[in-house]
Amino acid sequence: MRESQGRVRDRRGKVPVGDDGKVLDIKTADLKLSAPVFHEQAKNLSTALTNLVKALDGFGKPWGDDEQGSAFGDAYEPQQKAIERGAGILVLGLTSIHEAMIDMSDGHVDNDELIAGMFAKVNPQDGPQDGPQDAPQDGAE
Repeated sequence: MRESQGRVRDRRGKVPVGDDGKVLDIKTADLKLSAPVFHEQAKNLSTALTNLVKALDGFGKPWGDDEQGSAFGDAYEPQQKAIERGAGILVLGLTSIHEAMIDMSDGHVDNDELIAGMFAKVNPQDGPQDGPQDAPQDGAE
């Protein structure tokens, strides 16, 4: 990134901004709406993987026990297991993206509320609010 004309630009000369010109534009509603898509696709991929494993396991070893069949099986079986492991990792990845998007959205909402509370106007005529410093001490009321 380099600064040009008072704005930070990437190596292509573009200014990284959101839709409304903000540099960081996080739409928590969009995060919450898109998160279930990752959950649904994780379920779909998991179902497809389960069906694939069952089908392939159901075929047994149709390549035979002769020399060519054994050579094929020796090469095929590790690749099948690698594909199954890879698809399983994708299922976990999609699930973790879903959870992360929900957590990120909740975190931004909580942070926005915290910041809004820091800048909330307090009317000095209202006096101090009840809080830990105003609580009765030693059981006295």
